[in-house]
Amino acid sequence: MLRRVVPLLIAFVAVHVVVGILGYQQPNEPMGDVYLVYEPWSRCALFGGIDVTSCTRSDTWQWPGITEKWIYPQLAFLPMTFAWIFAWFTGYTPAWAITVSLFNLVAFVILVGKGRSTGRVLAAWFWLAAILLVGPVGLYRIDGITVPFAILGGIWMLRRPFLASVLLSVAVWMKVWPAAILAAGLVAIRRRLALVYGAVAVSLVTIVAVVALGGAPFVFGFVGDQTTRGIQMEAPVGAVYMFLAAFYVPGNEVYYDGDVLTFQVTGPGAEPLIAAMTPIMLLVMAGVAVVGVLKMRRGATFLSLFPPLSLALVTAFIALNKVGSPQYYVWLFAPVVLGLMIDRRRWYGFAAMTLVIAALTQWMYPLMYDGLMAQHPNPFPVFVLEARNVLGLVLLVWAIVRVVRVPVGRVRPPAGLREIVTGRRPLPTRVPAAR
Repeated sequence: MLRRVVPLLIAFVAVHVVVGILGYQQPNEPMGDVYLVYEPWSRCALFGGIDVTSCTRSDTWQWPGITEKWIYPQLAFLPMTFAWIFAWFTGYTPAWAITVSLFNLVAFVILVGKGRSTGRVLAAWFWLAAILLVGPVGLYRIDGITVPFAILGGIWMLRRPFLASVLLSVAVWMKVWPAAILAAGLVAIRRRLALVYGAVAVSLVTIVAVVALGGAPFVFGFVGDQTTRGIQMEAPVGAVYMFLAAFYVPGNEVYYDGDVLTFQVTGPGAEPLIAAMTPIMLLVMAGVAVVGVLKMRRGATFLSLFPPLSLALVTAFIALNKVGSPQYYVWLFAPVVLGLMIDRRRWYGFAAMTLVIAALTQWMYPLMYDGLMAQHPNPFPVFVLEARNVLGLVLLVWAIVRVVRVPVGRVRPPAGLREIVTGRRPLPTRVPAAR
């Protein structure tokens, strides 16, 4: 099957090289987070006695997430530090691209295997196309590191649930979104305790390490930071404000928030909407999970339930989020890869829509981002942005419909709470032998 594997590996290298170079060619600093944020954070934390925000000499040792509140979970620091292995001969920004590419390569090779599965090969081609279409923002952000973890976690969910849980939990402690795939696994798999054990193990090790380093007050600092943020201008919920700001309707405008380093939008009624969006997002995700539980209780199979449930939960995390960074859309790649791998014919539509969303995301950022950053943005970039957001909402509804339509009665439903929790079927009652 080398005729399948070799072209894929050549394409993998070509795609990552092209996207890496595009980061240097495109406008609006698509690599900005790497050299403006990741490099200073990791450099200053590695060399104690330097102020994290200014990289100037300081009398106190500072480390984001340990000595002060951080916008990311603490394990996000690991890939930022790992990139320094390559930085000595390339510089930090190329080193980051190499780091993400290596993580992708590991997951890609495992996904393709020996090239015998048409579904896996198709999923691999989809992933490469998605990386190319979404552009540098998928390579030069921490989110890019978490995608291969999520893909591997999904691949091993059924047969190696503990390992899958460990990988997904590590990714959660880098960027929270893989929790959606882990939640889908807890609903759809029968060996749930293995997932719980993996998540608990990773979380305990992380928390103990952070506390031991003196970061107890900031262990969950990233949670409060995210929930108190305003409406990011790229978020679907900000669509009305963006159009009103574009057409100079008084009271509606785009502004830069220096605390979270992003552009946000405001207007009449924005504050109640900010307060409501996170609960709405969580309620929708909980409702989708409940539908999944009901399907499982009625005898749905793991293979039919897990991929669409993962996609629905991940898409809800994006489409109903008041924070809508362009890199969030790389989260879609993992559940679509899993869907194509398991049941490619039913996932062609999801894959095609995801590729369109990825292309619109790159068109919006970084190519037309100049037109969005003004206090009153240009109407055409706003139209492209909101077209992408509408497709995201359509994808969410479509995924939920697919979950609702998952066939039931294919396997024996769990017999009771013990089987639901452990996945172990109760032993048959022995009938005493007649005397």
